Amino acid sequence: MLQEERWVSMQEICKYLGLSRDTIKKMIKTQNMPAYKIERKWKFKISEIDAWMCDNNKLTKEDREAILNAKNN
Repeated sequence: MLQEERWVSMQEICKYLGLSRDTIKKMIKTQNMPAYKIERKWKFKISEIDAWMCDNNKLTKEDREAILNAKNN
């Protein structure tokens, strides 16, 4: 059975990407970064962010594979 991916917070996605809250909010608004506002809080799925970054040439395919391999080990 597959384990469901958990939602991460704005703070967690900032740390994961090494970016500020303001930069993330700008990317959501201007670059269609996948994010979901639940009540007043932003939530993210790491897999969606990784795929979005790869699709938008912010992350190479090799970088994405390295990240996924590191998570699985």
